[in-house]
Amino acid sequence: AGMPVTMGILTVLWEKWVEFRRDFYKITLAAMIAPLLYILVFGLGIQTMSHGQSYLNFLIPGVVALTTMNGSFNAIAQTLNVQRLYEKAFDQVIISPTPLWQFIAGQIIGGSLRGLYAGAVIILLVLPIGTGLCFNGWSFLLMFLNGSVFSTIGVVVSFYAKNHADVPRFSNYVIMPMAYLCNTFFSAQSMPDGLRQVIEYLPLSQTSAALRSIANHEAFSYTTIGILLLYLACFSVAASWFLYKKKNL
Repeated sequence: AGMPVTMGILTVLWEKWVEFRRDFYKITLAAMIAPLLYILVFGLGIQTMSHGQSYLNFLIPGVVALTTMNGSFNAIAQTLNVQRLYEKAFDQVIISPTPLWQFIAGQIIGGSLRGLYAGAVIILLVLPIGTGLCFNGWSFLLMFLNGSVFSTIGVVVSFYAKNHADVPRFSNYVIMPMAYLCNTFFSAQSMPDGLRQVIEYLPLSQTSAALRSIANHEAFSYTTIGILLLYLACFSVAASWFLYKKKNL
């Protein structure tokens, strides 16, 4: 009886895997270019110290967190949007026997894995630099959770998008500012009061801070996992609400 329950999820994941295999080089290159530029320009180009450590050591965990965000969000938002608006694949899902929650779950897991892959590529690329940073199982769990949150946001945005330009627009207004402000290139501590508290509780800030703690062999706050799960729950509810609302139209 367990099998049919996950069938829908596995179908979506299989589709994602086929897409990943087909576009492996494109996906890998896309995941590498921006983060490597950040590391080269900011980390190696601007040789500064931050918080008593080399800036590169501060930067790398932030860039890894950022890469999981971009990898997951883009993998879902762009593809789903095209499928929904142009290929009308969505209508087929709605009339198919696959339960909708399985379709959403498959999308989210697929997106999270893409983000995790993108982050892992960066970790592998910076290994030869010999920074002494540590990435362990907790790091990968956090990367996966961060990816899940942004995959789910990707699902919500792609349902909400009226046309093809809406996803890049959302990316510019929301994802890009987060990429720069959320504890990635500089500590959120240096923000003015009020704004700082808001930024510190955004999912990317939480992930960056926790990855940085682990990277420096320090304990990280487990509340981060709780906060990420809370975001995941809220956006999953929003995604389901959109889907079921669409189904009942």
